[in-house]
Amino acid sequence: MTDQVLAAIDSSPFSEGVCDYAAWAAEALNAPLDFVHVIDNHPQTSEPDLTGNLGLGTREHLLERLSDIEEKRAKVAREQGRLMLEAARERAINAGVTAPTTRQRNGTLVDTLVELEDDVRLLVVGKRGETAHQASGHLGSNLERVVREMHRPILLVPRGEFNAPENVMMAFDGSKTARKGVEMLAKSPLFNGAACHVVIVGADTAENRSQLEWALITLRDAGHEAEGAIRAGEVEATLRVYKQENAIDMLIMGAYGHSRIRHLLVGSTTTAMLRNAHLPVLILR
Repeated sequence: MTDQVLAAIDSSPFSEGVCDYAAWAAEALNAPLDFVHVIDNHPQTSEPDLTGNLGLGTREHLLERLSDIEEKRAKVAREQGRLMLEAARERAINAGVTAPTTRQRNGTLVDTLVELEDDVRLLVVGKRGETAHQASGHLGSNLERVVREMHRPILLVPRGEFNAPENVMMAFDGSKTARKGVEMLAKSPLFNGAACHVVIVGADTAENRSQLEWALITLRDAGHEAEGAIRAGEVEATLRVYKQENAIDMLIMGAYGHSRIRHLLVGSTTTAMLRNAHLPVLILR
């Protein structure tokens, strides 16, 4: 296991941000950085119906032409991916990363990332990819599958200019997953120097106050600046208001915590908040 930062890039406008945040993470974690580009070999067009009155020779000729077209398309895709990987590598070097590596794979994005995850400390991906125009209301089927199937932290990067996080917010619900997330956050050098905000959305009860105090002590004992709040209200709206009030520039969440928070990530139209918030989201596993 190499504990590398793995950055998945494609031809979408999100890839520049992926490069920049991946370079930042690799430097902060003192981890190697690897860029991957996946070529999906699924045919983009179905084979036309060449039966009927066409003669056998004509059919064979058209099939040969189709094969030639697919071969040329695959060659162009490989070359495009190679150029993107080289540009990403140069961008990371300019950001101070030593010897970033690249790889190109054939297959599906999700299967490739799952295959590589044993070597991954952090996965960095764009919030939406090349088929972003096809997604409406959700983060997209590929990204949803990545969140469900990967067992490594995932940094979802928005489109836009990179900013090193100074105020990060963790949505906390006291669950086992969320407590593990606080412990991971406390031990990680990723946010050294940043203020960590822990927010519980719920009633101001003794139980919630106890959970919040535990989280703040855990972070402060590890040397982090930590602030906390308990806010009543609907999860998405409450977190959005807190984000605006405190200049939050990164959201941290557990992939499977309380159902109300989990629905922000998978299976709910409130994912629009994450997609449109213009801030990165770190999903802890």
